[in-house]
Amino acid sequence: MSTLASIVKASRPVSWINTAFPFAAGYLMVTREIDAVLVVGTLFFLIPYNLLMYGVNDVFDYESDLANPRKGGIEGDVIRDRERARSVHRAILWACAVTVLPPMVWLLLQGGVAAAVTLVLVVFGVIAYSAPGLRFKEKPFLDSLTSALHFCGPLLYALVIAGASLTAPDTWPIWVAFILWGMASHAFGAVQDVRADREGGIGSVATVIGARATVWFALALYAASSLLLLLLPWPGTLAAILPLAYVASVARFTRVTDATCEDANRGWRTFLWLNQPVGFAVTMLLIVAWNGWL
Repeated sequence: MSTLASIVKASRPVSWINTAFPFAAGYLMVTREIDAVLVVGTLFFLIPYNLLMYGVNDVFDYESDLANPRKGGIEGDVIRDRERARSVHRAILWACAVTVLPPMVWLLLQGGVAAAVTLVLVVFGVIAYSAPGLRFKEKPFLDSLTSALHFCGPLLYALVIAGASLTAPDTWPIWVAFILWGMASHAFGAVQDVRADREGGIGSVATVIGARATVWFALALYAASSLLLLLLPWPGTLAAILPLAYVASVARFTRVTDATCEDANRGWRTFLWLNQPVGFAVTMLLIVAWNGWL
């Protein structure tokens, strides 16, 4: 595999839409226009942002990834040849700088102070999650919150730069529910790695409270996100149905133990494909709301 192919793979193309869509949808729903900020912001959160998020993680989690049997393919590439890995890792970090900095600087110049601060904090969270000296991913509960902000952050930035009020009754339930959904997803994703993380000396919400308790924690957060969306004005209320798909999926693993934590990987793979139909449903709901059809 060429270095360029390794860099692209490190960015997790299957997940690009998960960060670009929240930005584009949030910005369009507020401004109702296509402009340079929408185009540049969407492209930024589509590829450079994901390369930074996953690439930095791959570089600094290399040793633990080598020992993790689920790493490889769609869930993260692992280069077994250490010499080649070092070369590719240098290329990934350079690619992050080259692709992230120009559009980020441009975006910082487009909005006010609040928008600039929001963008800086979102990008900082992506780096802090994996970078040595910070490693938010090894701080239980902060790991889930930071991971959630990786995906909700683009939406928050879109709302701020578009001039929306984050406390409006038709706004705050959306981004708060999104954060709860993200925290639940991260926590459940950590269940499958309980044994591997403990053996590697890596802390997470799941290593602290255990596999089964983490599954219940994730279920509670998914349910809470659904309840919050009921506060939206019609037809936004319909969005409350969507987190229930994740509740149904995760509920299958309420009997998992630390010894059988790897079984939760089946649920994680379900999560990855479940995001596609749920994302489609969100898109349809946005179109309905945009046109006032209900």
